[in-house]
Amino acid sequence: MASLKNYNMKIMWETTMVFCLCSLSLVSSHSRKFTTPNVTRLTDQFSRIAIENGFSKRFGDHNIVINGSLAKLTLDKSSGAGLVTKNTYHYGFFSARLKLPAGFASGVVVAFYLSNAESYPKNHDEIDIELLGRSRRDDWSIQTNVYANGSLKTGREEKFYYWFDPTQAFHDYTLIWNSHHIVFLVDNIPVRQFPNRGAFMSAYPSKPMSLYVTVWDGSEWATHGGKYPVNYKYSPFVASIADVKLSGCSVNNGSSTGPGPCTKSGGSVSSLDPVDGQDFATLSKNQITAMDWARRKLMFYSYCNDKSRYKVMPAEC
Repeated sequence: MASLKNYNMKIMWETTMVFCLCSLSLVSSHSRKFTTPNVTRLTDQFSRIAIENGFSKRFGDHNIVINGSLAKLTLDKSSGAGLVTKNTYHYGFFSARLKLPAGFASGVVVAFYLSNAESYPKNHDEIDIELLGRSRRDDWSIQTNVYANGSLKTGREEKFYYWFDPTQAFHDYTLIWNSHHIVFLVDNIPVRQFPNRGAFMSAYPSKPMSLYVTVWDGSEWATHGGKYPVNYKYSPFVASIADVKLSGCSVNNGSSTGPGPCTKSGGSVSSLDPVDGQDFATLSKNQITAMDWARRKLMFYSYCNDKSRYKVMPAEC
């Protein structure tokens, strides 16, 4: 009887452990069911380009495969990979559909961002969407950031959970940058707006920038502050890019430091103008509602709430 009792207890313990492990595996930001807000699909109103026409290989040439409007960038032990636009832009609409590496990808960073660090190494501007790789405990997350005039000591990060699995299908990531505001959008839902007014103006990017799409090793900081580095046992890590849309004010050689003369480039199927058009000067009511939803439901970090980091908070906070 004792042996039967011990056996039954063992079965109960194993069953409990299996249930717990299964429950833990379901604790996921994108396993929660969200009813997403209805928004205008801005990405449908711009024309896609062939990647080889719009981009050059920036690094990791051997880890880049381009086929028309689709590209694959790979991170492995030898290198990451990156693309950069052939044109430099002063304001515009920048979008791509991305599919992130599946599986265990701690420390991996997939970045979609505007920067002029190569032209202005001491006082560069930057607008970032950085997608931070998952650990065994946590899913991929979305980090947004803004730098102006080399203000690297003042990070303006905001981080968000996903409401979907970004490794299973392509999803839209979009930056709108003009004289009115910067807007970060995921699947056409605004998650953050950085206005060009008041205290924000001193931190507002003002110089022409190029668009970069990269995958690289962010072991030192990307996942839990560097607690979980890249484990190359799970490589290669492949990020796929499709349906790139670039519409903005193109500046030759990035030589202009202000709005100045520029060439409107890119295509809009509805004649929308993301640089000077009033449709892009403010968010619509539906977009404001959607952004409020994203920030209430999904934002888990904002620099403006990090009092342990800043003894004196940035002025716009």
